[in-house]
Amino acid sequence: MEHRLSKRVHGKLSLLVYKRGMPVATGQVRNASKRGLFIATDYTDVQLNQTVELEFRFPDKQEKQARRLKAHVVRKSDKGLGVDFEGVENNSFTVSSLIWWLKKHPVPMNYFPVHRQA
Repeated sequence: MEHRLSKRVHGKLSLLVYKRGMPVATGQVRNASKRGLFIATDYTDVQLNQTVELEFRFPDKQEKQARRLKAHVVRKSDKGLGVDFEGVENNSFTVSSLIWWLKKHPVPMNYFPVHRQA
């Protein structure tokens, strides 16, 4: 049984993963909460507890400014990465905006497998 401190919102939003200031992977937010995200990606060159930056844009907004969040990798699987916002400094407005956007653009829960690159 899972014990979550905040409710997950399912969604689909593309993002870039940065490691040490350099873009290293693409992915998609699959679910988010105030505490963290699950990112579907085939990127595996990251360690648990490592800090990464995540960059995204809301595709339907007039503004084209990219937003960034920092997170710690807390889970790795063949489907992607689980990241946590605890212990890193983020703009809480950016986290809230992401959750709000995902709520306004719901997707079915049985969705989109990660396509591995050959």
